This record gives sequence, structure tokens and C-alpha cells, in this order.
Amino acid sequence: MYYSYSIIVMSDILLSCIFLSLPQVNGLVFVRVFIDVFTRAYISLPQLYKRFELPDSPPESMGRGRDWNVDLIPKFLMANGQLVKMLLYTEVTRYLDFKVVEGSFVYKGGKIYKVPSTETEALASNLMGMFEKRRFRKFLVFVANFDENDPKTFEGVDPKVTTMRDVYKKFDLGQDVIDFTGHALALYRTDDYLDVPCLETINRIKLYSESLARYGKSPYLYPLYGLGELPQGFARLSAIYGGTYMLNKPVEEIVMEDGHVVGVKSEGEVARCKQLICDPSYIQDRVRKAGQVIRVICILSHPIKDTNDANSCQIIIPQNQVNRKSDIYVCMISYAHNVAAQGKYIAIVSTTVETNEPEAEIEPALELLEPIDQKFVSLSDLYEPTDDGTESQIFASSAYDATTHFETTCNDIKDIYKRMTGSDFDFENMKRKQNDVFGEDEQ
Repeated sequence: MYYSYSIIVMSDILLSCIFLSLPQVNGLVFVRVFIDVFTRAYISLPQLYKRFELPDSPPESMGRGRDWNVDLIPKFLMANGQLVKMLLYTEVTRYLDFKVVEGSFVYKGGKIYKVPSTETEALASNLMGMFEKRRFRKFLVFVANFDENDPKTFEGVDPKVTTMRDVYKKFDLGQDVIDFTGHALALYRTDDYLDVPCLETINRIKLYSESLARYGKSPYLYPLYGLGELPQGFARLSAIYGGTYMLNKPVEEIVMEDGHVVGVKSEGEVARCKQLICDPSYIQDRVRKAGQVIRVICILSHPIKDTNDANSCQIIIPQNQVNRKSDIYVCMISYAHNVAAQGKYIAIVSTTVETNEPEAEIEPALELLEPIDQKFVSLSDLYEPTDDGTESQIFASSAYDATTHFETTCNDIKDIYKRMTGSDFDFENMKRKQNDVFGEDEQ
């Protein structure tokens, strides 16, 4: 077979498509082959019923099957986050349309409340008492003014030494405020962050606030027609650089020589390569299980109560509110995003499994969604690579976690990039040049 490509991407991880947009990496022009990619991003409602082996077909009340694009692993984009920067720098945004998610909420004492992230919202929030509001407002002012390059803004805090627990003590914040700050603003999944230096947490809260400032309603964006538009947008850009696609090809074998990958065998033919990016499902002998995630896709005929009838929203249930070690997430989108029939809503609940009864673990979230027209329950193993790939040149991603945003996935992609190239990921290198067409840089 005549194929002799520098890289083969074999993965349903959407953000591996970032590599498609890079015309050059360390001076080497990469030509890409795609095997078994883009096939599992989203599915129609009839396909969803078939996938979960339900005996009946979707009822007529759910509309036409082609009106549905159901994401199996839904995630929102932070408006000022890493993925949006990648989309803007590579100009993939020309192929995509986004809609602002209408609200971000946090769970407390069985009810949900809008997440306060500005000084004005802090003073108006029902989450806190009068005196706590003032203390939290001072904390937000501190975070907004904080500049890691200007010690004058530290206010006695050493960002590389002072723990976040000590910062909360400095502002005399109570446990409920700590819960929604760490989990709904900084978007941590557990409380492990409390006892490490506070710099990352402060930057996370600043990212949330900056993202919120972009559009006002929430810090999150979601593409019209679903997340499947992301890989399609990157694929269109890759075609400019001569990308070759082999879609829905079965992978029979990863071909190795002297401990290095040299190709992928599919239907008796071998596509040659020097490097391979793939998700953990293709290399079971090179990954380890790191846990499980439960996801429940729920079809609704109504918006979630106490969200001001929002057509889309995120709800975070902090671990301490339900006596758990990790948070529960609810991600809701609807017909407004062209992913459901008119008047229908899709809510997906997800969390890291902690017991032998995973469905019981997400019961607090399901209660918020009642009544539910139909639900689809799935358990996914979390895998992570056991080596960095520098020897074999096989670079595996980690499995998708339970979070409802892309920041952790972007960090994983940047890590893969560094392992592949030996250098840090640089957003500036992603910017397209005016005359950069068909892989030819400006001479």
C-alpha cells in the first residue's frame, strides 16, 4: 500500500482534531490520515434507542428522528477558555455557530441557585446571608484585582505558598460559600485543591469571571447542532493542508517494529505512520483503569424548575451537599440549539462512580429533572495511559471525565502535544498565516 504518512489520528476524542489544524510542528509538515474518527460524537434519537437496546421505537410525541442530535458526552465551552482560543486562532469558527448557555446554577440544601460570580450578583444572591455577601464581595474584588506578576495585588497572600483553605479563612468565608466557589466557579471536582497553593484556583475563578463577562448570561457556549460540529470544523480546515480521511475503517492491528509504531492495519492493508494518536480503547495493553463515570441522558418536555425556564443551563451539585467525594453535574440543552425536536430538552447527568450502586448516586440530580420522558443510563470506564509514548510513539489520550466543560480535555491535548514534540503547546503557533493555503507557508 502506498500510504506513508507522518501521523495517523485514530480517536473519537473531539479535541485530537486540534492537531489537524497545525500546518507545521517543529518544522515537519504533517499529513494526516483518519481511521474510525468522528463516528461517535452524536446520534439521532432512533439510534439512541437502538444503542441502549430499548425494545420500543421513539414515540411520535418526540417528533422526527432527524430533529435530534444527542451528544453522548456533552461538554460546554468556556467563553474565554482554551478551546475557544484554539477555535479563534485556527479560524475554525468560520465553520461553526454558537449559542450562549443561559445559566449556571449550584445546588444547596435540595434547591438550586444561580451562581454569583460578580460583585453585584454576590450582593443579590439568596445563597448567603447579609454579612457573608459582603465578605464574598471582598473576596471577588481581591480575585479580580489579582495579578500574579504584581506583588502589590497579593494582599499578604503568597500565591505559590498560601493554600486556598487559608485564603478562604482570610476572608472568613463559610462552608457553603467555599463549596460553590471551589466547585461552581473554580470547577474543581473534589476538595483536594484546598491544601495546595492558591494560584491555580485564583486563575480558575478569574477565567470563570472573564468568560461570564463576554456574554453576561453564563460563561458557557454550545455549538448549534451539537458537539459533532467541532471535529467537522477542524476536518474542513485540515483538508486545506492535504489531510486524507479513511472514515469508519475497522482497526485490526497496530503494527509495531522494534518497539515503535509503524502503521495501522485495516481490512488487510497497512497505513504507514511515524506517530499515532488514539484514545485508550485501541491500546488496552498500554492503559490502566482509573475509575468509572456514570452518565444518564434524560429526555424532557419542560425546562428544569427554578432556572427561569432556561433553554440551556449547567447545574453543579457540590460533593459536600450530598455527602460524596466528587461532584454531580447536570448539563441541559434543547431545541434552541437544534439538537432536539421543538419543545424538547436533553439533560445529561454525570458523576464519578464511588459505590456499587451508581444510579443511586445521581438520584439527587434526577429529582431536579422530574418528570423525565425517557432516560438512557451508561457506565464508562476511565482509562489513562501507562507510559508517555516517547518510546513507542503511540500517544494515548485520557478518557473523558465527568465534568461538563472542555478545560480538562484541553489540558490533556496540550500534554499529548508536549509528549509528541518535546515542546510546550503555543497558541501563537496555531494562528493561520494570510497566505497559508494547502499547507504552503508564506515564502
